[in-house]
Amino acid sequence: MPMSQIQFQPGMSLPEFFKQFGMESQCEIALEHLRWPDGFRCPRCGHSEYTLVHQGNQNL
Repeated sequence: MPMSQIQFQPGMSLPEFFKQFGMESQCEIALEHLRWPDGFRCPRCGHSEYTLVHQGNQNL
């Protein structure tokens, strides 16, 4: 069976991925930093204040 090139791409190993993104809170922090590297700013008005809106049965 030929080796899949996708499996051998350079990047993060599975243990490294779980170390960095293994919990939902870690993923949330990483996404926030990617989306707002200099901190949150409203795209409409530029304010830095925000409110978290929770829906459904989230355990936050």
